[in-house]
Amino acid sequence: MPKKRLQVGVIGLGKFGRHFAEELMAFGHEVLGLDSNPAHIKQAQDNLTQVFLADAREKEVLEQTGIGELEYVMVSVGDSVSASAMISMFLKELEVKNVWVKARNSDHQKLLEKIGADRVVIPEDLAAKQLADRLTHPGFVDYLPFDKDLIIQELTIRRSAGYTLRQLDLSNRKKILVIAIRPVAGGDPIFIPPPDKELVAGDILVTIGHRNQFEDLQL
Repeated sequence: MPKKRLQVGVIGLGKFGRHFAEELMAFGHEVLGLDSNPAHIKQAQDNLTQVFLADAREKEVLEQTGIGELEYVMVSVGDSVSASAMISMFLKELEVKNVWVKARNSDHQKLLEKIGADRVVIPEDLAAKQLADRLTHPGFVDYLPFDKDLIIQELTIRRSAGYTLRQLDLSNRKKILVIAIRPVAGGDPIFIPPPDKELVAGDILVTIGHRNQFEDLQL
C-alpha cells in the first residue's frame, strides 16, 4: 500500500527551510514554498512542487496562495522574532492544524508556544544535544544506518483504549515493537512496558518498526 502523500507548506526558504522542503520532496510529498527573497525563490523553484514570491506577514497572502488551507506548515523565517510570531498567529487563525516553527532561542520558543505553535524547533539545540549524547553515551544512535526504512514512531491511543499490549499484538500483526509508553496522565515514561498494561485514550506508544508497517495504522 503506498504511503500517504502530504501537502506541506514551507514559509521561508533560507538554508533550513529549503533543506527541510527538499527532504520532504525526496520522501514523495508535495511542498508549497513561500519567501519574499527572490534569491531564495530562484534556488528552490526547480526542486519544490510550487513556490511563491510574496510576504507571508500579510494574512491575505496565506489565503491567496492556499498555504493557509494546508494541514502542515513549517515557518522558517530566519531570526525575525516578530515575523515568525505574526505568521504563526495568522496560520492558527486560518485553522492550520499543524504549525511548526523554527525559533532562534528559548525565549522565542516560549513566545511561539503562547501564540499557539504546535511544535517549535531550535536547530542548534537539537544538534548540540545529539553531539552531547554521542560524547556521553558511546552507544547513542541518532539514526538507523543499517536500514533506512526502520524508524522510531509515536502512536497515540484512541480507539484501542481499554486494550492491553498483548491484545493489540503489534509485534506479531505488524512487526512493530513497543519500547515505551508515555502516559496521558503524565509522569515518567514506562520503558519496556509489560504486555498486560491496559492502555488509556491519549497514551503515546513509542515504537520501532519498518516504515511501511505504519501506513494506515490507527490505534
